[in-house]
Amino acid sequence: MLGSFPAAVTVGALLGYLSGLGLGGGSLLILWMTLVLGMPQSMARSINLMFFITAAGAVSLFRWRQGALNGKVILPAVLAGCCSAVIFSLFSRNLDVTWLKKLFGLLLLITGVRELCYRPRKAR
Repeated sequence: MLGSFPAAVTVGALLGYLSGLGLGGGSLLILWMTLVLGMPQSMARSINLMFFITAAGAVSLFRWRQGALNGKVILPAVLAGCCSAVIFSLFSRNLDVTWLKKLFGLLLLITGVRELCYRPRKAR
């Protein structure tokens, strides 16, 4: 039942919604695919990349139309992100999957703690 098409659409829609809010739907998708569906880590990462590209593209277009994106600010971030993605993708091919899982778990833990302790800065 958990691997059925209706379940996949429901989980995809929920995680797409969370991605649109900027809440890390892709990270949750990897957890869903590996822990619930028992999918291999490498396949889950590949599917997550396709999910992220489409979700980020749709949200970015929507935000662009709202006037919320500044090209001068975004371009350096996009270039740095693309370069980093290539470098660390090549790096991760040589790492054992066990280490990738531990590093990913650590990243989620740090992100969770940061979100729990986050306080907005006061306007100056």
